[in-house]
Amino acid sequence: MLLILLRITISLEVLIPTTLYLSVVTAINRLYRNAEITAMAACGIGTGRIVRAVFMLSVVAALLVSSFSLYIRPWAWEQFFRLKSEAKASFDLTRMKGGTFYELWHGKRVIFAVEVDRGKNIARNLFIYTYRDDSIQVIAAQEARQFYDKKIGRPVLVLFNGNQYEYSPDGPREFMVQFERSQMVIEPAGIVRQERVKALPTSELVHPRDLEERAEFQWRLVTPVSTVLLALLGVPLGRSGTRQGRSAAAPVAIVIFAVYYILAALLKKWVAQGVILPLPGIWWSQIAIAVLILLFMRYPGLLSWPS
Repeated sequence: MLLILLRITISLEVLIPTTLYLSVVTAINRLYRNAEITAMAACGIGTGRIVRAVFMLSVVAALLVSSFSLYIRPWAWEQFFRLKSEAKASFDLTRMKGGTFYELWHGKRVIFAVEVDRGKNIARNLFIYTYRDDSIQVIAAQEARQFYDKKIGRPVLVLFNGNQYEYSPDGPREFMVQFERSQMVIEPAGIVRQERVKALPTSELVHPRDLEERAEFQWRLVTPVSTVLLALLGVPLGRSGTRQGRSAAAPVAIVIFAVYYILAALLKKWVAQGVILPLPGIWWSQIAIAVLILLFMRYPGLLSWPS
């Protein structure tokens, strides 16, 4: 559940501009269809005032998006990667499935159970292989239970009726122990924290070390600007298809947004790979949206089609 909430938080920097954009298109389209724009024009409220109102609303949304893009989203990615790393490094008997091999310590420990009863927290016919620098340990037990030891803060396996074998790969040392009951502390595997660009604080991206960091930094700056531009683009798009029905403007708006988002994602990837120059880089997508706004405002007939 926490991972889902983090992913929702991460996606808000895209969901907020998208929602505002489609809301503007829908609202403007409805005003035109109901002839409310005509009534507003008769009262002295022209297109310029409508654009200013949309612009002011989009600036407020852009400030919210910038907080997500610059600060909250990197924090959410960091938490997301940390939780996934800890989940991979930890061991829980109740999450096992019978007949499946589980690797810990990057393959240095392998745990297998023929049957696992999750309700009773019991594993039957358990096999544990552990490789260390100076020895190889193999444990076979008929039954195992797990509990959490609060004193040491780690899960502990209690093994019943089994054998423990230990071999030395460099020498003749080897021995076998037969036991009726034995406890084994399941140490967490070493958590590998890879430096992911998405989780880096924005302050570290101001002076990027490579093209990937430069692309990520540009993306974080672009999202607030795109919020304003997409909202302004919704004004002429909402005016289109006013005689074709309630949803006439929606397909055009969705297609334009899909093309824009794919273009922005491709530009980010190309900047990170060095395919295009870092400047303007991702800003090409914003330039394209700005050109569309000017064209549609200057030539409204571009968005009209026969009814």
